[in-house]
Amino acid sequence: MADCTAADRLLDEMTTVDLVHGDKGYDTNAVRRKIEARGAAPNIPSRVNRRWKSCFSPYLYRSRNAVERMFGRLKDFRRIASRYDRLAVNFLAAVQIAAIVSYWL
Repeated sequence: MADCTAADRLLDEMTTVDLVHGDKGYDTNAVRRKIEARGAAPNIPSRVNRRWKSCFSPYLYRSRNAVERMFGRLKDFRRIASRYDRLAVNFLAAVQIAAIVSYWL
């Protein structure tokens, strides 16, 4: 599934925030409008082929790297990277255990 189509469900679950970071996969007018309707400002880099370039702060975008590194560290665990668990509850438990092992120990 494309990032911009999955963003609709993700943004419905979003809590109240001031700024939303996203990569170029989320650079659509619909995603930007939905973020602004929720009272947040989108900080999404524009695609190369986009005629209208929106404002974008590379300085604020740097904090997004921490989230990318966290997902990379969780994918070091084979069970999570391969998604062996059939049930979402079991998968969430495996992610939580991997997070505890990675960041607490």
